[in-house]
Amino acid sequence: MTDVPLPDDRWRGSHLGRLMGLALRRFDERVLSLMAHDANVPLALSHLAARAQVGAAHIHLTRHLGLQGSRLTELAQQAGMSKQAMGDLVTQCEAWGLVRREPDARDARARRIVFTDTGLLWLEAFRQAVAQAEGEFRAQVGDEVATVVALGLEAYGSELPGARAAVAAR
Repeated sequence: MTDVPLPDDRWRGSHLGRLMGLALRRFDERVLSLMAHDANVPLALSHLAARAQVGAAHIHLTRHLGLQGSRLTELAQQAGMSKQAMGDLVTQCEAWGLVRREPDARDARARRIVFTDTGLLWLEAFRQAVAQAEGEFRAQVGDEVATVVALGLEAYGSELPGARAAVAAR
């Protein structure tokens, strides 16, 4: 063993990327918790959420699937996932009754993933849970700080593919 002093590595626990990651994980966990207790979420899905069988990847699908449906490649790109990983996720969500695959009217070779009626109930519960979690964030840090954080994250993330559409929808 050498007598070389170890470098100060406290920065690893407090840099901006780590803090944003922790905040995102907390936010998503809160949203899933709210959804697990939402009376409008079908019981089987509520149980999955309550038992932590629904995770961040499922939130990616919920966040990115268009109301008119999306192609698998679009979903994977927007979620920052591989096409194979998104395909596996869609298959799982299809088994749960959240989505279905149907022919793409614009391209007979392609398929679109669309929400089922159950999936639309899930999406509405997601919308309500996100609104409540955002409200809780605002209550904890104050309206001014929450607004600055939202504007800063919007500006910082707007360079990613697909981000401009998300910002425009806000």
